[in-house]
Amino acid sequence: MSKHGARPARRHARRPGRHAAGRPRPRQQPQRPADAAGRHRAPGRQPGRAVVPAAAAVLLLSACGAPATGNASGTGTASGTAKPRPPEATTFTTVRGAPADPTPDGVTDGLVVHPTRPLPVLDRPGGRVIATLPVNQIGGPTWVPVVEGSGTWRRVLLPSRPNRATGWISAAGGALTSAHTPYTVQVSLAKRRLTLLRSGRAMGGWPVAIGGPRTPTPTGRTFVLATLAPAGGTPSPLVLPLGAHSATLDTFGGGPGTVALHGWPDAAVFGKAVTHGCVRVPQDALRRLARVPLGTLVFITG
Repeated sequence: MSKHGARPARRHARRPGRHAAGRPRPRQQPQRPADAAGRHRAPGRQPGRAVVPAAAAVLLLSACGAPATGNASGTGTASGTAKPRPPEATTFTTVRGAPADPTPDGVTDGLVVHPTRPLPVLDRPGGRVIATLPVNQIGGPTWVPVVEGSGTWRRVLLPSRPNRATGWISAAGGALTSAHTPYTVQVSLAKRRLTLLRSGRAMGGWPVAIGGPRTPTPTGRTFVLATLAPAGGTPSPLVLPLGAHSATLDTFGGGPGTVALHGWPDAAVFGKAVTHGCVRVPQDALRRLARVPLGTLVFITG
């Protein structure tokens, strides 16, 4: 699992139109988001990827290689009689009342969106506000995948707990920048293998290390949330936190228990169930994954 102390790798930053060298760029509709450093990268290699600072990476990585500590932190409530404001939908929060993903194995057309301003997240079109989707996450732009639409409403996957949380946001008034990512990532826990696809065609497959018996990698449909570059690049030069969390660890190494894709220096771990929930990948796989835009769907199956 990763700690949020590393820097976003500015992948998000590559905006839908710009990808890291050699990376295909998702088609974007209006303008592209810039990453934390002002660079436009494919988010997630998606419409825009931003390489996040080392501090965020450190927090995320701690979940994968450090001992777990503490309990899950709540969303917090306001003191006094004032009505508490809904939490931001980030990897650090819990969004209560968020509807669960109805089709965790469902494939989409690759549509991803970026809020141009903080947007209310509702439990249904025109329903109750349950959270706010911020413009940025972990030092980079927020890109989330659209899994359903209804008029001007978009149902998106959220990066918060509980896993598979979704919410509805409005595209009215130019509040969203849209892009398409041709990539999807598949992780088979049974085969302990990761496959990267582009437009439905396999671009490569690699053996990976997955969560151990007591700290399993969660299954379901999630997405690439950010690209982080840990200081010193150890144990991985890049960390790709996902919009999913450990089901058994509330916190890990100071981080929120976020599950991530990242490299590992010892190849002996690949093909084994030895992590705290993260998916450790070979260097070649990490290089390929670095081209994936933010918001790209990741399917984790048992």
